[in-house]
Amino acid sequence: MAKLGTFLESPCIFMIMLIPWFSPCVCCPRYQKESLLQFKVLLLGNTSSNSDMDLLYGLESWNSTSDDCCQWKYVACDYLQKVTALDLSNITFFQPFKTLVTSDVLTPLFRLQTLSSLHICKIDIHGEISGVGFANLTNLVELFMDENSFNGSIPPQLFSLRHLERLDLSENLIGGTLDNNLGDLSNLKELSLDNNLIQGKIPLQIGNLTNLEALSLSHNKLSGAIPLQIGNLSNVLTLYLNDNNLSGQIPPSIQKMEQLQILALENNLLSGDIPTWLLDFKNMQELYLGGNKLSLGKIIIVPRSKFFVLSLRSCNLSGEIPFWLSTQTFLLYLDLSENNLEGNFPKWLAESDILYLILSSNKLSGSLPSRLFQFQRLYILILSSNNFSGPLPDTIGEAIGMRILMLSNNNFSGSLPASISNMLKLELLDLSSNQFSSNEFPIFNPNSSLVYADFSFNKFFGNVPVTFPLTTEVILLSHNHFSGFLPQCLTNFSHMKYLDFHDNNIIGEIPVFLTEISSLHILNLRNNFLNGSIPINLSSLSALQILDLSINNLDGKIPPSLGNLTGMINDHDDSSSSIFSQIPFPSFWLQENRKLNDFKGSWQLHDLEVFWKKLKQGLPSQHLQMYTFLDLSSNQLSGEIPDCLGVMKNLKSFNLSNNKLSGKIPMSFGDLQSLESLDLSHNNLNGEIPQTLAKLLQLSYLDLSNNKLVGHIPSGPQMDRLNDPNSYTNNSGLCGLQIQIPCESEKFTPKTKQKQGKPKKRKSWETWFSWGMAVIGYSSGFFSTILVMYVIGYFNAAPLQGRRRHIRHNTLFCF
Repeated sequence: MAKLGTFLESPCIFMIMLIPWFSPCVCCPRYQKESLLQFKVLLLGNTSSNSDMDLLYGLESWNSTSDDCCQWKYVACDYLQKVTALDLSNITFFQPFKTLVTSDVLTPLFRLQTLSSLHICKIDIHGEISGVGFANLTNLVELFMDENSFNGSIPPQLFSLRHLERLDLSENLIGGTLDNNLGDLSNLKELSLDNNLIQGKIPLQIGNLTNLEALSLSHNKLSGAIPLQIGNLSNVLTLYLNDNNLSGQIPPSIQKMEQLQILALENNLLSGDIPTWLLDFKNMQELYLGGNKLSLGKIIIVPRSKFFVLSLRSCNLSGEIPFWLSTQTFLLYLDLSENNLEGNFPKWLAESDILYLILSSNKLSGSLPSRLFQFQRLYILILSSNNFSGPLPDTIGEAIGMRILMLSNNNFSGSLPASISNMLKLELLDLSSNQFSSNEFPIFNPNSSLVYADFSFNKFFGNVPVTFPLTTEVILLSHNHFSGFLPQCLTNFSHMKYLDFHDNNIIGEIPVFLTEISSLHILNLRNNFLNGSIPINLSSLSALQILDLSINNLDGKIPPSLGNLTGMINDHDDSSSSIFSQIPFPSFWLQENRKLNDFKGSWQLHDLEVFWKKLKQGLPSQHLQMYTFLDLSSNQLSGEIPDCLGVMKNLKSFNLSNNKLSGKIPMSFGDLQSLESLDLSHNNLNGEIPQTLAKLLQLSYLDLSNNKLVGHIPSGPQMDRLNDPNSYTNNSGLCGLQIQIPCESEKFTPKTKQKQGKPKKRKSWETWFSWGMAVIGYSSGFFSTILVMYVIGYFNAAPLQGRRRHIRHNTLFCF
């Protein structure tokens, strides 16, 4: 009882006990509730219908009938029932907004001064970050605004939030430079500004952030040297500075950051030697140095670091694969691509339990050891662009966990092992540019995950193989010796997007059944022995963007239905997923926002080979959705060019050369607004070049040579630049500025007449004569009128008033 009495005598405890009795309401303050409701209204674009409300996942609990906003979803309060945390990330995922969500939507939230945690990620908010607004939120500890569309620069008011411990503005459109006041955030533990447009130097004041544990400035436009002061960040565990324009050497102060676990400096302009101490961090697990101008000499001692991930791409490594790597028993990912490594594939590496191995673009030789494929955990193997030779080992099918296998541009030979069909998880297979030869193809398991199969530039022969899984999206068989007809079972590939059979010996007509593969984006049958006419139903391939039927024996007329290829009419969304979006790449040890493009220097898919401006070029496979080509050149096509082809507004390259086409160039070609290359040469086209071509402001290549064209070459801002005489040679009677041949109407211009002198004198005489005659005629007429009026008695005695009125009347009448 004595203890209880002492407890009750405490005035502080006594007041706390009285709080529930005297508290007027156990709910959030009214102004905070109204602020949240106003935010919801702004987010909805002033829409109040229940159907639209329900589309905001989780915000249906935010309504005016509920008194306590602390009970709403995504809202957290303290013991005083004041809002302290909001997690609004991804709340618009299911909302089909008709209007843009701008940064003004955050204005009501700036009245919640009790906020300590604010998450507004993945809402796609546009506009600048309000510095004045965030200056009110002085209690903020966490601020996450990543994966939006914020632009402008980082407002300096953010750096005055002294309690801030975590700040994430990554994956936006933020530009400008980093303010020196960044160093004022002395309590900051995590800073993520990656994937923006920030430029300039890293401020020296970054060394003041001594409590920092994670720093990510990757994928920006930062330049200059890495400041020495970065070594003051002794508590940093992860440091991402990759994919910028940073230059200079790796600062020696980094070795003071003894807690480092991840260091990413790849894809910059760093130079000099890689210091050996960089391999001696006790806690280092991931080290990315590739894509710079760094050099790693021979390591004499065994590094202390035990790496999980090591990228030494393009680090001027030479000789054999360094033996000290055999001590890295925890290594899961190794990238030694783009070096000068030589020798055979080491036995110790083949026996290592590695998951991702990238050795492309070196000078490695010999055959692959059978042991390499006997580890079921081998996930990705990229050995492209080396000098490996011999047949593939029969054990290749034992790598049942393989997802990506790229062996292109080597000297492998023989037939493909049948066991390759056992690799059920294989999604990408690239064996192009080797010496493989066989008329038997592996029969892949129907349940295989194969998406991309490239066997081009080899010596395979026999019928076109169709033994792939029906879910395959890309089949590349170009530059082989396949013959016979195209098999009808190609129609079973309902997911097919890319078929490339060019430079083979395929015969027969273009089969009508190809028009049933509605998913096709690219069809390339160039340089085969196809004959007959172009199928009218080809227009049913609505997704088709690239069609190449050149260098065959096709005849007949160009079907007008090709003008219905909507893939060549409508604009393409560049942000849409490409046909390679499903290709897997490392993610379990990397930042969540790392993209496939981060590895563009470590691997390379086969480019699509096309003729662009009469030169053979390759289109990058990862960006094929950006291109639209139609090539029907070097056939026996005849008749007129259909006028309706002018509707293909998205077409970038159009080639009808080396055919037997006649008639005029359609006026509608002026509507091909995206056209960059037009080749109509070596036909029998006649008439004048349509003036509408002057509207093609993107046109950079034009060839109309070897036709029967006449008349004036159109002039205009772009047409005047297309002044290569070879583009117009061997026509009947062209003239114009582009070929320095004046047209008939331009031979006697006014300027030419004035130079002769006499016409100028004659003109002045004619001018004087006309004016003189006018003066003489006026005077004669005046006096004649007076004379007539005198004769008929107008000047006889008459009342003065009537006479004046009569004279005024006649004067008005005469003049």
